[in-house]
Amino acid sequence: MFRTLAFLLFLAPSVVAAQCGGSFAGFVKSLAAESRQRGYDANTVAQFFAGVVQDSKVLRADRAQGVFQKPFIEFSRRLISNQRIQKGRNLARQYDSTFDLIERTYGVSRGVLLAFWAFETDYGTFQGDFNTRNALVTLAHDCRRPDLFRPQIFAALELYTRGQFDPARTTGAWAGEIGMVQMLPGDILENGVDADGDGRVRLKTSAPDALVSGAKMLNHLGWRAGEPWVQEVTVPQNMDWSLSGLNTTLPASQWAKMGVAPRSGRLANLPASLILPQGHKGPAFLAYPNFRVYFEWNQSFTYVMTAAYFATRLEGAAVYNAGKPDAGLSAQQMKQLQRKLQARGYNVGKVDGILGARTRDAVQAEQKRLGLPADAWPTAALLGRL
Repeated sequence: MFRTLAFLLFLAPSVVAAQCGGSFAGFVKSLAAESRQRGYDANTVAQFFAGVVQDSKVLRADRAQGVFQKPFIEFSRRLISNQRIQKGRNLARQYDSTFDLIERTYGVSRGVLLAFWAFETDYGTFQGDFNTRNALVTLAHDCRRPDLFRPQIFAALELYTRGQFDPARTTGAWAGEIGMVQMLPGDILENGVDADGDGRVRLKTSAPDALVSGAKMLNHLGWRAGEPWVQEVTVPQNMDWSLSGLNTTLPASQWAKMGVAPRSGRLANLPASLILPQGHKGPAFLAYPNFRVYFEWNQSFTYVMTAAYFATRLEGAAVYNAGKPDAGLSAQQMKQLQRKLQARGYNVGKVDGILGARTRDAVQAEQKRLGLPADAWPTAALLGRL
């Protein structure tokens, strides 16, 4: 799911991270007033907000993303199946001309789009049944991330004026994304493409429109044409594990001098980071500059790593070598670890039981201080030492 703020650029120069909370009816009135201030006709605004309701199911979904607590191996095995791989390859053949257009125009490899298509909507078979307008207004009213969702309401209003959005009938994911690759209204305004030539951008029913729009979005976010994104590697056991993680970027040639070798093919002549999703005993990857663009699509490291790896599988890469990683922590243990790290002065963000970037950084720092392999993978041994 797209989680970028790039779409804010099209908005009028009003305060984006504005009001939230209070009575829902009052909040809707303030949105309508701001819409009129932006120049929208009063009747259009009234029609757009007519019947809007707060959706409690959206709030429950927002607070129940426990799937991202799962480690990479478990998460990737859950999402990647032979059936999904085969269907993806069949669709690659079916839409070969569309993917050729994408690769010529935007330089995004077909496996990348196929992986997002698979994970977001199971290749378009389930695109979500939440009313999009209600979801956006509900999430903007909630004070967790109003800076993300409030601008999307005005983007949806703009789509409505163009005949591309029905406030009563347009549906999608709980977080307001629409279509086969799940794009927010602002992203559609900025990157929507009529790839099938029917005069409309139809991301829910036209695979070419959805795929080309997704590719344009990635290109806009900084995707480097024709370059790889992630590659499985083997790593020597005498490696300095503190060099792993996205905070360290070295030329691939320097990694090679340290004994990092591609499992197949050659290392790209690019800067890269060594990624150990489950520590030095588990699978290992080099992440190239395009890998960082994935985080503009989704902020979850587990999701990003799985989507990036799945894209390589769709293009013929072997199943990764899972190794024998040390057992990870339960959600409760992870929360305990986060509290211990907070007590030691680390900013790990919310204590949520999820191994996010800031928790990984803190874990790696403590491992280094304690003389443990500094691979950023938290274990019971580390928890005990803390």
